[in-house]
Amino acid sequence: MTKFDLSEKVAIVTGASRGIGEAIARAYVQAGASVVISSRKMENVGPVAEAINAEHPGQALAVAAHAGQRADTQALIEQAVAHFGRVDIAVNNAGTNPHFGPLLTAEESHWDKIFEVNVKGYFWLCQAAARQMQAQGTGGKLINVASIAGLSPGPMMGVYSVSKAAVIMMTKALAVELGPNNIQVNAIAPGFVKTKFSRALWDNPVLYASLVERTPAGRMAEPEEVAGIALYLASPAADFTTGGVFTVDGGYILS
Repeated sequence: MTKFDLSEKVAIVTGASRGIGEAIARAYVQAGASVVISSRKMENVGPVAEAINAEHPGQALAVAAHAGQRADTQALIEQAVAHFGRVDIAVNNAGTNPHFGPLLTAEESHWDKIFEVNVKGYFWLCQAAARQMQAQGTGGKLINVASIAGLSPGPMMGVYSVSKAAVIMMTKALAVELGPNNIQVNAIAPGFVKTKFSRALWDNPVLYASLVERTPAGRMAEPEEVAGIALYLASPAADFTTGGVFTVDGGYILS
């Protein structure tokens, strides 16, 4: 299992106050990594870091950061280096979707907000993290949490689907550019995961029933079920894996 050992590695995980981001951060810590976890509000992410540090003293640092603001993403890198000395892994997980409805009803503000966080924010963190990794000269891992909505349009999530398709192509483009620097770039495309973010889906009995019926696994995923692929992609086991898009959807995309 040494190929999955993250000892002495430092990871940044955005949107880590709950759900998939928190599950990924906890998986990394259990594998030996130190983590910098962020959320827009310290009152949300601070308790997660405290809980992690209670079990693994000194391995988590909470930072308040707006995932769609370039200055905040740069500050994440700087604080990680100042506190832990380096950055080896960066996970873009924070996301937003203020528009739930037909694509043609989306307003300009919806497009701006979704792309600010889901696309531009992902790029800002990838850019800043890649530059730090290049300076270190030891390679690294960039992991973007996309969605199966980026592969096949999600119900009532048109703008969000477009943003996640952009994340997938960004991942592939960066994988090509950063390969010579021994930086692997991959995307995870979760299906329907039971989190607060997806509440509009699972809190609607009719919509929930249709999603479950279409999913061969017959249920939604739990956040921890996405953390396994995130651990693999962050580990030495994935040193020759780059530009990939890994679905974790219980087979939904196949139906």
